Parts: sequence; C-alpha cells; structure tokens
Amino acid sequence: MTLQPLDISWLCGEYAEECYSFIYVRATPEQVVARLGGRWEDFTSGPFPDNADYYSSGPLGVTSIGDWTFVFDPDWLGTDEDLITRLSEGTCLVSQAALGIKCLDYFYWCEDGEIRFAWGGDEGYLTEIPDELVDTITEIDMLFPSSLRLYEGPAFLLVEHLTGIRATENLLKSSPFKWGVVPKPTKS
Repeated sequence: MTLQPLDISWLCGEYAEECYSFIYVRATPEQVVARLGGRWEDFTSGPFPDNADYYSSGPLGVTSIGDWTFVFDPDWLGTDEDLITRLSEGTCLVSQAALGIKCLDYFYWCEDGEIRFAWGGDEGYLTEIPDELVDTITEIDMLFPSSLRLYEGPAFLLVEHLTGIRATENLLKSSPFKWGVVPKPTKS
C-alpha cells in the first residue's frame, strides 16, 4: 500500500483550538446512536460545522460513509476506553481525538470489544504495534519524519488504512449529518 499525505489544513485551522473526536464504527448510524444511549428519532438533520466553536459542548453528529458510521463529537468520547470498547463489540471501531491548542491527540483501533492499538498524547504508543500496522506505521514515519502530531496528518492515514475512508473536507461537509445528544458516559 502506498499512502498519500492528506491536506488537513482546513481542520487544523478551524478546529485547532477546540477538542474533537472523530469516531468510525462499522455499524449503522441508528445502531451507533442506540449503543451510545441516544434515540435516533431525537436527532435532526444539519451540516458538518464550519465553525467548531458553535458545537463545542453541543450535540454530536453522525453520518453514514459506506459500511461505516462517522461520529463527530465536540468532546472526548473517542478517548473513553470503556465507551469505545463497548461500541466496538461485535464490530470494528477507529477513533481519533485532538485538542490542537494543547498538542494533545489520541488514536484507538478496537475490534470486538478489545483495544488492538492505541496512541496517547505525549506518552506515544500505549500498546504494542500489531503486525497488521507495522508496515503502515513505517510508511507513515517515512512520510512524516519530523514527528508531527497524529492529528496533523498521520492519524488520518491510519484511519484510511483501517477503514478505507479518506476523511476530506469535501467528504465531511457534503455528508448528510444527523445531530443530537446522548447521555454522558458513566464510569464503571
């Protein structure tokens, strides 16, 4: 596989000071909302935000991209290990979260309730690199030798490798989102 860098300057510019999670779950949007404790019928249509400040602490958005549901969360849901492992039960989940102003970023790949790979902020790798990702991470390291933060490009290439989704500005802003609120996760 030959990875091509992705222009995410639109994301870094508009979302650099806000935290966000991009969560990809191989399931329908209705299934994902139900697993999050929400009610699909309470979600309303609306576009992907041009202004991240508008949604900072607001509703989350969901849309279907092929066999996957893409979730835009203006918070840290994508870093809640209890939540993402539960969401991945019986399926696959990939999550990336960032707070650019503080150079914090997280990445998770979960399969059937288990974390397969995790990267966390300044700690770096939180798990061993699984064999399935060794070549991809080596290629990403060659594309980004200056050790950029994951949210500045590498996370998007990992997402593309694991899901087949190239998360471009055009894709997200042209997708039909539904917006709504789900209960805050409770710690067990």
